[in-house]
Amino acid sequence: MPEMDPGIPRPVEPTPRSDYLLAPATATPAAVAPPAHGPGYAKRLTAAVIAAVIVATGGGIGVGWNLARFITSHNAAALAPIQTVTPVSPSAGTGSTNPSAVAAKVIPAIVDINTVVQTASGTSQAAGTGLIITSTGDVLTNNHVVEGSISIRVAIQGRSGTYVAEVVGVDPTDDLAVIHIQGVSGLPVVTMADSSTLQVGDSVLAIGNALGLGGAPRVTQGQITALNQSITASENGTNSEQLTGMIQSDAEISPGDSGGALVNAAGQVVGIITAGEAQGFRSSSTTVNYAIPSSPAVSIANRILAGQAGNGVIIGPVGYLGVSVETLDPQTASQLGLKITSGALVRSVQADSPAQSAGIKTGAVITGVNNTVIDSSRALGDALHQFKPGDHVKVTWLYQGATHSATVTLISGPAV
Repeated sequence: MPEMDPGIPRPVEPTPRSDYLLAPATATPAAVAPPAHGPGYAKRLTAAVIAAVIVATGGGIGVGWNLARFITSHNAAALAPIQTVTPVSPSAGTGSTNPSAVAAKVIPAIVDINTVVQTASGTSQAAGTGLIITSTGDVLTNNHVVEGSISIRVAIQGRSGTYVAEVVGVDPTDDLAVIHIQGVSGLPVVTMADSSTLQVGDSVLAIGNALGLGGAPRVTQGQITALNQSITASENGTNSEQLTGMIQSDAEISPGDSGGALVNAAGQVVGIITAGEAQGFRSSSTTVNYAIPSSPAVSIANRILAGQAGNGVIIGPVGYLGVSVETLDPQTASQLGLKITSGALVRSVQADSPAQSAGIKTGAVITGVNNTVIDSSRALGDALHQFKPGDHVKVTWLYQGATHSATVTLISGPAV
């Protein structure tokens, strides 16, 4: 049996920047590293993040996912776009919210997501949360809940057993994904509120599959403590992804809550839980959490449901080069002594990948794909995602002051 992994949390750096490092909540003491700087710790609160996940800095298109099956047909034309509704009038303070009554409006449309994840040493089980957005089984969750998955099963409140789910599309940059539960209909759906009118002090609930335990979701209460926050979610203190515009609240969350609902006093979803800042050594919960606002999340979900690839959205398998990259900026270029100031800086090269076969090495800066100029990690992702496995592309890069180029045959695999 594969080992059950209840969560490999990612460090999160809120802005203003400070450094954090936290090992898995279930790690032995020897596996826990001390903080690199200062006493603070932070982590990506999910039970579905595995240490081998590739994460990019800057533009954030290095997030790895390697799904065995994408949905082969999805009747997007029959789906009306998901709409946001006018939110309830703000009510400051947690005392004004009846948690049980509010949660009862949302819980029927909250699902447990259980995945099998491919790792360097085999497979591991993981868990997260999702929100039903169509009655025919489309579920909104975090990209990092399903990335690396080779199978996905979903448990629905009030129904026995679990159901197979497949990925409709993902947006790694914004850490969102839509999956589709096979063979279901007549499901309850969450109500998505317009998040643009949120205010600090608004009452909220956090609802999710805390600790990956399954069953009825856990409900915790709090309030919005900050808006429009920028964070860096990283993997073991190394690779990182930037998330902006986040809602910050003090409702307690735990590993497994990723993809869960941040809910207002009317039982309307105002955010998708994605990260948390730990408050103690090896802590498995936090009262500093971050959620993706519902309005941009709905916009991305609608693009995925409509099959509109591009601008960060990936529909179906795409061509894979085999690099982990970050955006090269002038400051990094100066530190590395490079003569160019933009491009996709290669941080690692996957063994036996097209990139390795072409001679691309760590420290190279990719500057072109065919006739497209590459000035960031996102530009590289957008360029590669126009191609499918088996396509031939010309890649241009700079390494140790010399320009190189090669035609590579893309394969199927993680995002870049």
